[in-house]
Amino acid sequence: MHQLIKIIIALLISVKLFAAEIDTPEVKPPIVFTKAEIINAYTARIPFKIIDQLIVVEVEILDKEGNFIIDTGSEALILNSVHFKPTRAHRQDGQLKSGVHNDIENVKKKYLDFLSIKDLSLEKLNADVIDLSHIEKVKKIELLGIIGYSVLKDFEIFIDMHLNQITLTRTNRHGERLSKKVYAEAIHDSIDIKLKKHTIIIDAFVGNKEVRFGLDTAAEYNQLNEDLDSEILDYFYPSKELKLTGASGQKMKVLAGKLYRVKLNDSIYFGPMKTVLTNLKKMNSAFSTNLDGILGFEFFAQKRTIINYKKRKLYFIKSPIIEP
Repeated sequence: MHQLIKIIIALLISVKLFAAEIDTPEVKPPIVFTKAEIINAYTARIPFKIIDQLIVVEVEILDKEGNFIIDTGSEALILNSVHFKPTRAHRQDGQLKSGVHNDIENVKKKYLDFLSIKDLSLEKLNADVIDLSHIEKVKKIELLGIIGYSVLKDFEIFIDMHLNQITLTRTNRHGERLSKKVYAEAIHDSIDIKLKKHTIIIDAFVGNKEVRFGLDTAAEYNQLNEDLDSEILDYFYPSKELKLTGASGQKMKVLAGKLYRVKLNDSIYFGPMKTVLTNLKKMNSAFSTNLDGILGFEFFAQKRTIINYKKRKLYFIKSPIIEP
């Protein structure tokens, strides 16, 4: 009996040693920013390209590599149904979601266990699966999806249009950066923001009139609500009509021009910004907001901006002075 026990123990030890000698296959996370430069254990710098006023990064996800739009106006991570299928349990039940101008039909779900930006990781993410083929057609790119609030909220996000790069740095639950050495340049100004669900809301001025704007990295043009007082609309100078395509693929005509005299406070001013005049009633109803407009690409083109969702703050870094 004792001899049998010794033989069993010897076999178990042999099996364990043999198993230890076998190389464990590397587990590849489902999503990777392929061109991310790791600054430290908590910070990555990601180059982007501008495609028709959209911030686009390169991502590898579920064995596919391609383009994702960075969109603070999107609540979720979105996968293009042209390239991805929803999780099996959700293939039949399409949902209805709201965009800025109209509803997005037949939204389905996909679950990701893990997301990695090289060494930075998030677990248990849900993704909406939506047909984005109309964006691919209009922008003439292959688009795998959209990266929204559900991914970005756990980071401080520095959007630098001067260098065409985004810096993501991990924050704790209070919004404090986990690394103190993140930015080479000093922060010179800041403002408080509000959050309504995932929507960033900014108190601002057009002329001397107070307004409330949403901030959206994927808004190709600023948007101004057509129902505003004439004292505000007097600073909007129309020049032409444009056709815009919404997230649902529906097209609409809008009046385009430039908006003047926008400021956040007595020290943060903006030059004239390309803006469209539109009706924001649908968006305000969907997101329970009361916004006078949306600030998008034109905002970030003029201000090197850091977003901290947890602290409810925007920070600004000065643009370098370029000698002629």
